[in-house]
Amino acid sequence: MKELQVGAELRRVRLEKKLSLRSVATAVGVSASLLSQVETGKTQPSVSTLYALVSHLGLSLDGIMSGQGAVSDTASSSSPSNSVVQRGADNPRIDMENGVTWERLAHGSSTMADPLLVTYPPGSSSSLEGKLMRHGAAEYGYLLQGKLLLKLEFETIEINAGDSFSFDANRPHLYRNESNETVKGIWFVISTHDAKYDQPTERLAADHSAASAVDVLRMMNQRNGQ
Repeated sequence: MKELQVGAELRRVRLEKKLSLRSVATAVGVSASLLSQVETGKTQPSVSTLYALVSHLGLSLDGIMSGQGAVSDTASSSSPSNSVVQRGADNPRIDMENGVTWERLAHGSSTMADPLLVTYPPGSSSSLEGKLMRHGAAEYGYLLQGKLLLKLEFETIEINAGDSFSFDANRPHLYRNESNETVKGIWFVISTHDAKYDQPTERLAADHSAASAVDVLRMMNQRNGQ
């Protein structure tokens, strides 16, 4: 499996755009020290923080999720892949804060759907900062194991193994695993249109129309420079 060097890529793009660490941190609502730790690999961003950083930097995740800048933790002796089959050992993976992971599944040449194997360990959340996400997409999922809480606007919904779900991801949402069991599921995110990055829950409650997010999954299918 390919562990992706997300922090190093974020730093490379920031420097290439001649942006200061402090200005980027302020723009996405995190501390400069936290951003520095993310860039050096000392800590991982949350899902919501990664969304915000990618949006602000205009960074395509397609190259990252395709394995650029990745370090493989398995031997390269796995069976060769082709346009039809992607071996499990070759799944590009992004590790995020408190253990949440995304593994990019085979997608061929599709630019419409982003298939992900998503893992939420006990106590994890898509945002430790209490931020709800919005992005221009239709989001579909099937839970393979565990119990996940989906906060969708002001409603909290329990999703159990065997349950499937779908919703307009323009609606503010947050995932949280409050159980003692690891949650795994398959996500399909179908892009619809652009959106900006997320805002804290308290701002959503105060002004629903002010909430925004980034369609980071759409950007996985965009090439650098396009």
